[in-house]
Amino acid sequence: MAIQKVLITVKTYPTLSRRYDELVCTAGVLEDGTWIRIYPVPFRKLDYVKQYKKYDWIELDLVKNSKDFRPESYRPSSLEADIKVIDHIGTEGNWHERKKFVLNEIYEDTIKLISEAKDKNNQKSIAVFKPKRVHDFIYTEDSKEWDPKKVEVMNKMKIFEKRDGEFKIVRKLPYKFYYKVEDSNGKIRTMMIEDWETGALFWNMMKKYNNEKTACEKVKQKYLDDFSTKHDLYLILGTTQKYHHVAPNPFIIIGTIYPQKEDENLFG
Repeated sequence: MAIQKVLITVKTYPTLSRRYDELVCTAGVLEDGTWIRIYPVPFRKLDYVKQYKKYDWIELDLVKNSKDFRPESYRPSSLEADIKVIDHIGTEGNWHERKKFVLNEIYEDTIKLISEAKDKNNQKSIAVFKPKRVHDFIYTEDSKEWDPKKVEVMNKMKIFEKRDGEFKIVRKLPYKFYYKVEDSNGKIRTMMIEDWETGALFWNMMKKYNNEKTACEKVKQKYLDDFSTKHDLYLILGTTQKYHHVAPNPFIIIGTIYPQKEDENLFG
């Protein structure tokens, strides 16, 4: 694929890889609207000027990820590949420019979407889904710490050292978050959210209230009362490679799109 210009729309919360590193999955669209997944990216180790934000246009050298069968999956030509942030698209005009690139194809039927993912001639693994109705936002407790054995190995390998000081492992989210949504056929599905924004919002609420229950309720308020009622909510869905062919529904939520509802923006 060589040098490509990509509009970043997705950054997942960092995870610890089996190879003892901290990695982020990012996704976005090319200039023609084609979806593309970029993995792996050691995002927090990038120099500050290369740490792209959502809706930044970036340029980088990409090659097909030979270890991932999903057609959208690419990787940087090397972990040291140069990444240039060249522009940013804001929310002006009620997300006008953003919507122009990311809302070219919208699914409302999850059965149709899943069938395309399971089709060996298609294997679609990234899509925008417009729920007919949001029924609930759910959070459940999870382990509070990373696998201590893995962290010990990573510390011995000095994985987290940086040139300008100590590199600390990202905090593990002690909760998992889910949307319970209904599609155009009335099918109700509960899908996990792995968007970086969700995790960041939780930690911001923890800093403010210093209480996990309160923090989770504030996250729920944002995603249930704000995004799904006051805004025109779209979900960016992605499959996981491990469960793409085996899970009844291989999609999780990797990003959200939430412009204002048009009728509420007429005089804005």
